[in-house]
Amino acid sequence: MKIPTDQRSTEELDFLGSPARILVDGATAGGAYCLVEASAPQGDMPPLHLHHADDEAFYVLEGRLTLFVGERTIDVAAGSCAFAPRGVPHTYRVESDAARWLVAGSPAGFDAFVRDVAAAGSDVAPAELATISGRHGIELLGPPGMLPADA
Repeated sequence: MKIPTDQRSTEELDFLGSPARILVDGATAGGAYCLVEASAPQGDMPPLHLHHADDEAFYVLEGRLTLFVGERTIDVAAGSCAFAPRGVPHTYRVESDAARWLVAGSPAGFDAFVRDVAAAGSDVAPAELATISGRHGIELLGPPGMLPADA
């Protein structure tokens, strides 16, 4: 297998006000998966959502997240990993002062979503975020702070 020379391992983006780096994009991995590094301050919590076409695994490098996946609440400390399967509502909350984690998406697609949201700017309006999400097979189910049990 020939490895493309245009890998974007240093591509840093502003993803909803927090830094993200695409470490392996879908083009590099032949569409099989992508790998994104994310970080955020304490309390950060994306909108409740689900992915229709891809699974996600969260591996925490520094800090601690709580991952809410369906009816499960999972404490994910540094060195731990948790899985959010497609079709299951999920969100996370940063519990430590800050956290840094990897998101592996399979198949690839989350990387393109991160790029599109970053291109829209850190203050993207909720309606525009919902439109971008929909283009990537992600359905927003509620605002930040809403848990799967509330849906």
